[in-house]
Amino acid sequence: MENHKEPQSYCKILNSHESTFVHNVQNDSEKYPYTCNICGYSCSQKSNLAEHMKTHNGKKRYSCELCEYSCSQKSSLLIHKRQHTGERPYKCEICGSAFVNSGNLLVHMRIHTGEKPYSCDVCGYSCSQKSSLVVHKRKHTGEKPYNCQTCGYSCAQKNQLVSHIRTHTGDQPFSCKICGSTFTTKTILLVHERKHTGDKPYSCKICGLSFTTKGILVLHMRTHTGEKPYSCNLCEYSGSQKASLVLHMLKHSEEKPYSCELCEYSCSHKSSLVVHKRKHTGEKPYDCPICGYSSAQKHHLNNHIRTHTGDRPYSCKTCGLTFTTNDNLVIHIRTHTGEKPYSCELCGYASSQKSNLILHKRKHSREMDQIYNKKGQKENS
Repeated sequence: MENHKEPQSYCKILNSHESTFVHNVQNDSEKYPYTCNICGYSCSQKSNLAEHMKTHNGKKRYSCELCEYSCSQKSSLLIHKRQHTGERPYKCEICGSAFVNSGNLLVHMRIHTGEKPYSCDVCGYSCSQKSSLVVHKRKHTGEKPYNCQTCGYSCAQKNQLVSHIRTHTGDQPFSCKICGSTFTTKTILLVHERKHTGDKPYSCKICGLSFTTKGILVLHMRTHTGEKPYSCNLCEYSGSQKASLVLHMLKHSEEKPYSCELCEYSCSHKSSLVVHKRKHTGEKPYDCPICGYSSAQKHHLNNHIRTHTGDRPYSCKTCGLTFTTNDNLVIHIRTHTGEKPYSCELCGYASSQKSNLILHKRKHSREMDQIYNKKGQKENS
């Protein structure tokens, strides 16, 4: 190999001489002192930063003759054209993945090395890209520099704004090659394609269940940890999902927009109405593959399957007893706290379980029936 003087941005791993490439991230602050305060890009020369800032000022001098894409830098246009040609000249020597530019390959290499050189000085969060750290810090500052000119929506990331704007335009540029469904973002498309492939890349280290997205795995982990970070400010309810809290708040508003056309039942959740209607139709769409048990609700089936597997994922932190459902755990915890939230308005009786209160009230109903029966007998005699 011919000897030559390595330029400042030379990378021995990638054998790349691109002027914008940065490899030695540990010396970033010394070698690349000029940093963009919008996206985190850094470089060694002030003139390079000035050229980069044109990507944020809206001036786009270079246009693609194959599509409507335009940009402020010629190098960006060259990289963009690779989307049309399919060219991916930068390859990972470990797994064979290929990329359109050297920066993407550098970030990819950190998947193999586990390197996360950028750390948040507020909470300790670390990441493999400087731009990711810039975006993360906006969680602490509340900064949302990207604004929608149509409705005023603001966000912390440019790609979030691009996706949001498509809600106004109706644009869905990402299509599934298998079924033809279209989507507003590539991420949503990737998740959709897993329905066809069956790929579930995110696995629970505790029970082994796997999921199509990291977000679903995070929610699942809360069934093991018992974490419920979303709390109601009007009562003691807390939930593991933000959506659950939103639905719960409808109970306080007393708004029940969903009504059953077969009876007087009404509810605040559309899903509750769907489940309720199964009482009329007798539909039980969830079947146990082991014994043939069927139920109208999926969580009832999940609870039932635990009678076969012996799984008891909910444990009491006070005495260590375990339970198949979270509801049973809540009832058990009341034996420690002495809480009895269900009370009779006729006699003051209180219980830790709603079912006990229902049984208790039937005693009053029988007593009232006896009184009315005796009164009727006296009137007839």
